[in-house]
Amino acid sequence: MHDCQLDDKGRLKLPSTFQQFLISIAEKKLFVTSLDRRIARIYPISVWRENEKLIEAFRDRPQSARNVMFTAQDLGADAEMDSQGRVLFNTTLRRDLDLGNQPLHIYVHGGHFEVLTEAIYQERRQLASKAVADDLELLERAGFK
Repeated sequence: MHDCQLDDKGRLKLPSTFQQFLISIAEKKLFVTSLDRRIARIYPISVWRENEKLIEAFRDRPQSARNVMFTAQDLGADAEMDSQGRVLFNTTLRRDLDLGNQPLHIYVHGGHFEVLTEAIYQERRQLASKAVADDLELLERAGFK
């Protein structure tokens, strides 16, 4: 988990380890969006393309797939990491998620980066703290070391 903030032009400077990861997989193109209108996500474009294929083929609840894709496209935009490790967040995403002028938190999750506002971070932190002992015991019984 890293602390970060958007600059005055709506760019987020990625932590150096995240920059190195993108460089190591030679991924220049990114897709920056939100799927739940609460948490921003930065996808390497190859991961996002896999998600698009999954959504296209999803038949269990087609309306759910359409809703998720609509939200992703409504709030999302293609981006690239610049030479200083910054990624531009489009105006709609910044406005709808209230990402400007506040501390943000970024971490890696499931092949993408998640960007949390301070309020969402504190909400998740409190939720995780309540059940962490039980959650850890459950995972250890499943083989977590």
